[in-house]
Amino acid sequence: EKNLKLEEKITMLQQQNEELRARIEQNTVITRQLSEENANLQEYVEKEVEEKKKLSRTNEELLWKLQEGDAVSPVKLPATSSTPFYRCSSGNSSPAKVRTLRR
Repeated sequence: EKNLKLEEKITMLQQQNEELRARIEQNTVITRQLSEENANLQEYVEKEVEEKKKLSRTNEELLWKLQEGDAVSPVKLPATSSTPFYRCSSGNSSPAKVRTLRR
């Protein structure tokens, strides 16, 4: 009788062991997927940071040009028109649109 109880316990423990192994395999797959997604997201963020830096540099350059007086001097159109026009330095520039990754 004691042997039967021990055999039942062994069977139950073997089943638990198999279930745990299956969960470990499933968690390993999920971990790999999440690691890959994390790497992709980090790459995306790095690209976005570089784009933001580039836009910031462009913005600084444009602001510098405005402060240097380019906005006050008349700019002539190509030879097709002889009417000069002036840039306005008082207006605010509109914010740049940033692409976002949607999932």
